[in-house]
Amino acid sequence: MKTYVLTISCQSTRGIVAAVSSYLADQGCNIVDSSQFDDLGTYRFFMRVSFISEEEADEAKLAQGFPAIAVRFGMDWSLHDAARREKVLLMVSRFGHCLNDLLYRWKIGALPIEIVGVVSNHFDYQKVVVNHDIPFHHIPVTEANKPEAEARIMDLVRQTGTELIVLARYMQILSDQMCQKMSGRIINIHHSFLPSFKGANPYKQAFERGVKLIGATAHYVTADLDEGPIIEQDTVRVTHAQSPEDYVSLGRDVESQVLARAIHAHIHHRTFINGNRTVVFPPSPGSYASERMG
Repeated sequence: MKTYVLTISCQSTRGIVAAVSSYLADQGCNIVDSSQFDDLGTYRFFMRVSFISEEEADEAKLAQGFPAIAVRFGMDWSLHDAARREKVLLMVSRFGHCLNDLLYRWKIGALPIEIVGVVSNHFDYQKVVVNHDIPFHHIPVTEANKPEAEARIMDLVRQTGTELIVLARYMQILSDQMCQKMSGRIINIHHSFLPSFKGANPYKQAFERGVKLIGATAHYVTADLDEGPIIEQDTVRVTHAQSPEDYVSLGRDVESQVLARAIHAHIHHRTFINGNRTVVFPPSPGSYASERMG
């Protein structure tokens, strides 16, 4: 039996959960996991329902009657086959820790995505990517050719059917136009020292200030640099006895983990953009293994 995921966001009102569960029951479906959240500040309602079609109905049949409910409640909604792997384009510059981590998770099945290619403005990781039988695209970026470079990237997005772009330490600022075109479909990772330690060698700056926590933030990309809705964060403690090199090593580890968790949440339709914030539903107990393997 196939598993599907239904995601919903709309204005908060009575009867939404009852309408959704009744519809699925009428379609011969069994709900296996359900999460919902009412934002009392914005009066927005968010819901994610995972269910099995006991009558083995396909996606089109299951969705056929739902628009009537969606119109009634003014819903933004989507229905997903849980087994379908999202098409992801990775982008990297010269720091490869996040890229290597994602490739490993993908290879062992811990990150069930379809990597359609890797874009880089350098050749540092060409061999690594090609050895994984993944297309590598070298697109150099300068101040003069930036519009042309982004046009090439967007051509790749269209040609490959890319659904999500992951900036795995891609050290170029994307244009407002590209951010708007791909709104909610680009995830970035960076250290969590911002805005305190900007520019080169942020970990050395943090060491010199005696920082006790190193962190990382994964977020959706917007036109506001490094200020998009946050999906995932984490920290690791450091002490006075550790060196700037230790800070860098620990920082790379936490960046890799946070980025992978953010992608995992996105591809399993557990993230909802809520203004400048996100609603991120955690995996239910016992569901992580099935999500991990797609």
